[in-house]
Amino acid sequence: MTHPGNKSHLPQKPCAACGRPMTWRKRWEKIWDEVRYCSDRCRARKRLAPPPQK
Repeated sequence: MTHPGNKSHLPQKPCAACGRPMTWRKRWEKIWDEVRYCSDRCRARKRLAPPPQK
């Protein structure tokens, strides 16, 4: 059994600007499919540079 703060089971997806993994948040519950950026900084940066290639 896991403790209540364990968030390892939540879905993740990469940020469209920086490529970092974003973990699901309660406030994104209804719009999770529309969320593309991890922060306001990445949202502002979306036109400046393509996402990094790994």
